[in-house]
Amino acid sequence: MLPLGCHPSVAMAVAARKGRVTASLLSGSPVAIATTAQPGFLGGWLSRIPLPKWALIAVAVAVAVLLLLFLICIARCCCGKKKPKKKERISLHAVSGSSTACLVQPEMDDLEQGVEQTGRGRLQYSLEYNFRAQELKVGVKQAAELKAMDSGGTSDPYVIVYLTSDMKKKYETKVYRKTLNPVFNECFTFQVPQAEVPESTLVMQIYDFNRFAKHDIIGEVRLPLASVSLQHVIEQWSDLVAASKVEEEQLGEICFSLRYVPSTGKLTVLILEAKKLKRMDSHGLSDPFVKVHLILNRKKWKKKTTSVKKNTLSPYFNEVFVFEVPFNQIQNVDVVISVWDHDKVTKNEPIGKLFLGCRATGNQLRHWSDMLSNPRRPLAQWHSLQPPDVVDKALGLKSHLKLSLLPR
Repeated sequence: MLPLGCHPSVAMAVAARKGRVTASLLSGSPVAIATTAQPGFLGGWLSRIPLPKWALIAVAVAVAVLLLLFLICIARCCCGKKKPKKKERISLHAVSGSSTACLVQPEMDDLEQGVEQTGRGRLQYSLEYNFRAQELKVGVKQAAELKAMDSGGTSDPYVIVYLTSDMKKKYETKVYRKTLNPVFNECFTFQVPQAEVPESTLVMQIYDFNRFAKHDIIGEVRLPLASVSLQHVIEQWSDLVAASKVEEEQLGEICFSLRYVPSTGKLTVLILEAKKLKRMDSHGLSDPFVKVHLILNRKKWKKKTTSVKKNTLSPYFNEVFVFEVPFNQIQNVDVVISVWDHDKVTKNEPIGKLFLGCRATGNQLRHWSDMLSNPRRPLAQWHSLQPPDVVDKALGLKSHLKLSLLPR
């Protein structure tokens, strides 16, 4: 019986379907029954997009790739900040000594460069050399824009002036309170022979005065006199720089010859001359003479002395001394050469010393070795004088040695 209002073709299709279902039930074979369930939300949403299926898949893959790259970038950034890099180990055994120092610590010049860059101020000064009187007049005019050294933002500056050729003689200006732009207008005179002018350096150091503590140096100006023309008066400004390290005072040089004859055991010391000696007297000269000591097993043994040369910094002696030193003792002997300034009123003052022997170093050891390697041959050489206390400490002298205990 056909449903009411159905088309004959629809009725035939329904009858056929019923027949197939009946036949399958009778035969026991499965039959696929079509369902008309409503599609899900995602399927319905995708069915509304007016794009083919392959286009949707391509868009989905592209979005997934971009999202993955974005996540990788975030992960790298986070890990790079939290996880420090592994420190590379440096084998210092494979590096030379100088390179090792560079790896371990920076150069002192680099550390001081930061201090150099901070402004220390400027100094105005004048120079005038009198060739007839052999005098150098140094005028300290004024300073400007000095570095503040006190907590209140000011300084108490004053200037120290000296020449490296005569560091014993130094001048000081007055102290000016609480100012960074002091006006000094003071003049100082140095006795400098014309021959020594090119070897001298003018040093002007500005200090900050402190009543209860050590005075702090603000800066300095170093002017080699060989770099300027003293034919006319010079007046100029110079920038202050950081003070250099403490310089060794030039004490002078001495020339002498050594000769040793092993067969006779005679050691000959010829004192020839000296030059550029340190000024010891108030008038800028000295009265030098030379002492020659023999030290045996770190004890004073024998001594000889030259004559005194008056009022000179470049004395000529040409005096010879002969000592008897057995060949079996020559390795235990030190020869000490010292230059002294003679003074009639007060005690004689040492200018400088040096010693030669197997315990010596540098040029002194080389001169001594050349003498032993060339018997009977006098060998002359120039040597720089050293501070007396440095030489005495290196010698490590004991108590005096009695001459009667020694074979001659």
